[in-house]
Amino acid sequence: MRIVAALLAGAVFGTGIAISGMINPAKVQNFFDFAGTWDPSLAFVMGGALLVTFIGYRLVLKRPAPVFDTSFHLPAKQDLDLPLLAGAATFGIGWGITGFCPGGSIPALGLAEPGALVFVASMTCGIAVARLARGWLQPSPAT
Repeated sequence: MRIVAALLAGAVFGTGIAISGMINPAKVQNFFDFAGTWDPSLAFVMGGALLVTFIGYRLVLKRPAPVFDTSFHLPAKQDLDLPLLAGAATFGIGWGITGFCPGGSIPALGLAEPGALVFVASMTCGIAVARLARGWLQPSPAT
């Protein structure tokens, strides 16, 4: 049942991304072009997502546990560290350059959006490199 719920949530998200036009990289890039063809629609999409998340967290966290798990898995760390800042910067730069974010690239694959395949392949390689780097950079436990 967990897989069905995840598939349903992903389908709803992907449909929303597609309907909002955020699978079109030019539309996303125009949001960042303040001096040219600025398109504020991404701000409305993000604002809507923020509102749904704000309300959703307040409703869901009142429950003793999630429906398909024994406990909520919320971030424990609240400080800003190098991996978080580097990841956020990499995400933002990649998003601004390509017009794709991970959430918009997957539905774009389904609609045969040019460049989505290259983006997803590059993103997958980047994730693998980041995991390798994390393993190299973390100190090994003393024995």
